[in-house]
Amino acid sequence: MVFKRLLGSLGVGGPSVDTVLDPGAVTPGGSLTGQVHLKGGNADFTIEHITLELVARVEAEHEDGESEGMVVFDRFTVGGNFRLAEGEQRSIPFSVDLPWETPITELYGQGLGIALGVRTEIGVAGAKDKGDLDPLAVRPLPVQEAVLEALGQLGFGFKSADLELGHIRGTGQQLPFYQEIEVAPSPQYAHQVNEIEVTFLAGPAGMEVVLEADKRGGFFTEGHDTVSRYTVSHHGVGQVDWNAEVGSWMRQLVEHRAAYGSHSSYGSHDAYGHGDGHGHGHGHGHRSGPGMGTAVAAGAAGLAVGVVGGMVAAEAVDEIGDFFEGDEEEGDEG
Repeated sequence: MVFKRLLGSLGVGGPSVDTVLDPGAVTPGGSLTGQVHLKGGNADFTIEHITLELVARVEAEHEDGESEGMVVFDRFTVGGNFRLAEGEQRSIPFSVDLPWETPITELYGQGLGIALGVRTEIGVAGAKDKGDLDPLAVRPLPVQEAVLEALGQLGFGFKSADLELGHIRGTGQQLPFYQEIEVAPSPQYAHQVNEIEVTFLAGPAGMEVVLEADKRGGFFTEGHDTVSRYTVSHHGVGQVDWNAEVGSWMRQLVEHRAAYGSHSSYGSHDAYGHGDGHGHGHGHGHRSGPGMGTAVAAGAAGLAVGVVGGMVAAEAVDEIGDFFEGDEEEGDEG
């Protein structure tokens, strides 16, 4: 999906911009490469700057319910300060590093319903115009893929994924939002847990895995959330028995219910089950729902043998399309 537009602030006859990303999904912390193609208008123009913005469709919770909006989570200036002659065609190659916490949009080629984009802003003659917007595909890091694959092999099923505005207290989170991947419990825990939310907070040295279990309430007890945090390394992924590791995390997460009663708990551990014993909690107090229409099609849901089964539901695809088309229309109005 590529949008070619004239610079709306300059009207007919202004330069046009077309940003083309190199094919294939990228990884969090990896290099995003491509080219910005410019075509001169009916006069000479000075291109003051060419800036790429990373944008995401994010949910925000507030007293009146939930709302969705677009958040810019990084910006890169990739060129500028040159004269673009009348009718001239020029290409500006770029290579920028994505933030380590960039959400993943697909798993084994299956979309998760997350809307990310790269928006191109050009400054000409003191005016700015967001002239191009392209979808961004992000695949998991090896350690993220290993955790998700283990969940599938342990019988947990994919439900949905969304982006939540806010910070998780007690973590090293850098972006103003975080990704939640919601999974249905395996049969072993189905009577104890409604769903489990997985959040990856990656960094150069490793990754925090935040797990939140939405507890089922009994006849005389209320349901509650239990949260645990684990630290894993990017190195030696192939030497870890991830089924055993993730299975241990899930047992600890569910067993906290008995240990803490009706109170939520937040424990921190490393990849080998060592805990720090400190209590933490979410800084947002949210209760996540499906959101963004990202539920995987009924009957095909599941991280079966580590692979998200089935196709993304039609409403999820529609919402992603609306996200990009709506932003293009907003730019045209300016």
